Amino acid sequence: MTPPATEHFDIAIVGGGMVGATLGAALAPLGLRMALIEAVPHDSGASPSFDERTTALSNGSRQILETLGVWPHVQSSATRIAKIHISDQGRFGFARIDAAEQGLAAMGYVVPNRELGRALWPRLSASANVRVYCPATVSQIIAGEQAVRLEIDGGAGAIDAKLVVAADGVHSAVRSAFGVDAETRDYDQTAVITTVLPQRFHEHVAYERFTTSGPLALLPLEGGRCTLVLTLSPALAELALAWSDQEFLAEVQRRFGFRLGRFLEVGRRTPYPLSLTRSVRTSAARCVIVGNAAQGLHPVAGMGFNLGLRDVASLAELIAERRDAGHVDAGSPDLLADYDAWRRADRAGVIAFTDGLVRLFANPLGVVQRLRSLGLLAFDLLPPAKAALSRLSTGAGNDTRVPKLARGVALR
Repeated sequence: MTPPATEHFDIAIVGGGMVGATLGAALAPLGLRMALIEAVPHDSGASPSFDERTTALSNGSRQILETLGVWPHVQSSATRIAKIHISDQGRFGFARIDAAEQGLAAMGYVVPNRELGRALWPRLSASANVRVYCPATVSQIIAGEQAVRLEIDGGAGAIDAKLVVAADGVHSAVRSAFGVDAETRDYDQTAVITTVLPQRFHEHVAYERFTTSGPLALLPLEGGRCTLVLTLSPALAELALAWSDQEFLAEVQRRFGFRLGRFLEVGRRTPYPLSLTRSVRTSAARCVIVGNAAQGLHPVAGMGFNLGLRDVASLAELIAERRDAGHVDAGSPDLLADYDAWRRADRAGVIAFTDGLVRLFANPLGVVQRLRSLGLLAFDLLPPAKAALSRLSTGAGNDTRVPKLARGVALR
């Protein structure tokens, strides 16, 4: 049998999860030949990205999706976050951030992951210049000076691409194939994620409550339900998965209190071990690393996917600029250098903020805990601090260039 002819592409995106699929949607209108390789169909129950979890979108991320034409397809399933309430269990300190006080319609939005998949993937399938390989995996990567050869399992043969985008998650095989190492810090915590129904309506308030074993987050959903992210030690998380619904809700009640009355129902519980994973570089020769492949964050501040979307928007803008200038090599060294430089400050700032938050609220020293409470109260009384945090969540708080897509400007 004659092997399939090698197809040639400008860009190959490996990983079709939320970040990879969004990058595909951003690049599709540019007229470049693009391949997207994903192991699991987005509408499969086994999808590791488009599952029953929800994602908190910052206003900047919502704007990116709106500029791409994706937001109208998920807006009806999105829940507005009107306020954020932050507290420390057993301490007097707390802080509140109100969207109205910041002159915003919302602090962000909670969107079901499956709805994002339903909105993104049909756009890829309908694009004439996008070739989707799914289900498929990359078995071998051979980097050359002018292009990268990707061997694809599933009878697809091989493809060549000027640029390979590693969007294949925290344990990125593509990142490793290009010789880029990643630093990992195990937080020795497990997030148990589920939904709960409280007695009182959440009033579109998102809660972040810090406890001795880790943070507890409640995000508002439609119908009065909330997404619960309960951070526990691995041993306690294992026990929590075996508790009855009543036992589990009693523990959540003990940690959260009665601001929303009693918790009445709980959904299926799923555990996720938590760590910080950070690639030592964001590019290699003819490869760009984005999303969780570049940085896998603790969910404490809900910034991981939003940071990954800014990776996408920045990369897509750089590619569009060069296409407009007549440069067709999407993997050129100058583009990779510009991407690294653009993402450096935003990435470092968000990683430091998220990791610092985890460490601060995990510190058992009494003096640190007292200062923590005073810090929360001070934050609550300082409008400029709240505005600065709001800007950080959009990538605008660290003197970096904000991508066009996040400003509502289309790439073509």
